[in-house]
Parts: sequence; C-alpha cells; structure tokens
Amino acid sequence: MDAFSRVLELAHIQGSLDVRCLFAGGFTVDHPPMPTGEAFFHLMLKGEARVDLPDGRSQRLAAGELLLLPRGHAHVVRDMYQAPLRHPIQVVGEGVVPVRSNTDSEAEVDLLCGRFVYAPGSADLIMRALPDVLHLSLESDDAMEGLRGIVSLLRHEVAEPRPGALALATALTRALFVLVLRAYGQGNGMRTSLLVLLGDPRLNQAVAAMLNYPGKDWTVSLLAEQAAMSRATFARQFAQKSDMSPMELLTVLRMQLACEWLRQEDLPIGDIAERVGYQSESAFGKTFLHHVGTTPASFRRAHRQVAGSYYQDEKPGT
Repeated sequence: MDAFSRVLELAHIQGSLDVRCLFAGGFTVDHPPMPTGEAFFHLMLKGEARVDLPDGRSQRLAAGELLLLPRGHAHVVRDMYQAPLRHPIQVVGEGVVPVRSNTDSEAEVDLLCGRFVYAPGSADLIMRALPDVLHLSLESDDAMEGLRGIVSLLRHEVAEPRPGALALATALTRALFVLVLRAYGQGNGMRTSLLVLLGDPRLNQAVAAMLNYPGKDWTVSLLAEQAAMSRATFARQFAQKSDMSPMELLTVLRMQLACEWLRQEDLPIGDIAERVGYQSESAFGKTFLHHVGTTPASFRRAHRQVAGSYYQDEKPGT
C-alpha cells in the first residue's frame, strides 16, 4: 500500500450525503457548526448559490464546483440575488437521500450537501494541511477528470432510487474526498504539510518506509537512502515541504499506528511498543500520552467500550 493510502486508512475518513437541495427563487439555509471530527461539503450540480462564511466573506458556488469546510465552520447557503421566497422549504425523506426543496416545478439550483467524518488526532496530519475554505472548480483542468467522473456518478445515483444506490453514493463520497485531496495537492502555493510531502515521488518513499517499518531505528541518513538522496539534500527538501522534521513525523506516525493496533488487536501493550520502535513500555507510554492525550491502556479500554456499545445496539430485539 502506498504511503498516501496508508495515511488515509489511519485517518478513518468516511463520507456521507446528508441532503439534496432543489431550489427555485429565493432560499436561505443555515448550517450550524459541525462537531469536532466532521467537515461540511457542498457540491453544485446545477445553478449557483452564495455561501456566507463566519468571517464575513461570501463565496460564489457555481455548477461544477465544490466547497469544503474542513473544520466544520457554521455558514449560510442562500440564493445569489436575495430573491423573495416563493414557497416554504420542505424536506421529503424519499429517495436515496432526503430532498430539501421550495419548488414543485423545475429546480434552478441542484445542490448536494454532505459531510466527511474523521477520527480527530489520526486525521490531523491531513486536515490541518487544508485551508478553512477549500473551493474547487471541477471543470477547469484535465487533472479534474477523476473528480468529474465521481460527480457524474453521484448525480446519476441520487436522481432516482436504485438497488444499492445509497451504498454506492456513500462509497463515491469517500472517493470524492480522496480525489479532492489529490487535486488540492497538485495545486501551487500550498502550505508545507504532509500532503505536499506525499506528493513528492522521492520523499514519499521515506514516509512509506516509516509506515512499513515503524520499529526500525531510523535516522535521517537512513531515510535519505530510502528517498535516493544525500542526507543534506533530503533534509533540505523535507524542510521545504513538511511542517515537521523527519523524526517528528516518524513519532507521530508511530503513535497513529499504535492507536490502530490498540483498537484492532489484543497484543500486550509492551509488544505494540516494540512494534513502533520502543524497547521501554514506560517510554512508549509517556510519548503516547503526550501525542494522544491518554495512556495506551485507557485508549484501548475506551475504544472497546464504544465498540461494545455499538454491537449491543446492533443486536436484534434490543
């Protein structure tokens, strides 16, 4: 598995469609802030709208454009010209996703609204690389071909109910997030971050090595060899593209892998510590507490309580 895919896997990012909006004339929809670990997105299929942001800015959203709010900020979606409301907005629950509409005739605006849900901490490396407002046009560049394909399939699936349409729409939404990250990572002027690092074909190899062999006694020189660079060149280019040093990133990735194994496996904590390069369980525990905010044992116990509650809720007749 490549490093980009592995980092996404550790982040546990899932996508979902919340509602399809079909509007004509005037409309205003308030979106309160999302809880931590959730990000808004709006995908305009037809027409245009205005998104008023909490900092006072307004962003025009036209057909073929996507707006992502990675930190789930409150905002208002409204018609472009503040036209009078023709009919009250109603929500109908039939179809693949609920439909919010103020018209019985042909809609002037067709907007898909949803969210990306992720694990805080695990996804921080990705989400902090993104601006507060990410606006992408899917029509302006050949590099957007994959995104346009996803949008076309989403439009087709939400148009009318079909067997498996919701499952497919959910899978497409997660794919949408991956392609948005890829498209953003190919842009110019990005801030230094893990996304920039993963977009470099040589530095990417060093990150992949950290993920594949977290227990190895890595040094900057050994990581430079993975990238087929001299130590000096590797250190310079890493600093230009990452907001962390190689050793800082290694520690963060080790802690994310430890979280994954604590959630999924019954290995003793000392064995997990050794897997991620710590001979001392005490030293591992201190580092884990610093980066995750809890001890390894408490993290495992809390996860098992959540998982147990979920499975109890899923039992027939409960």
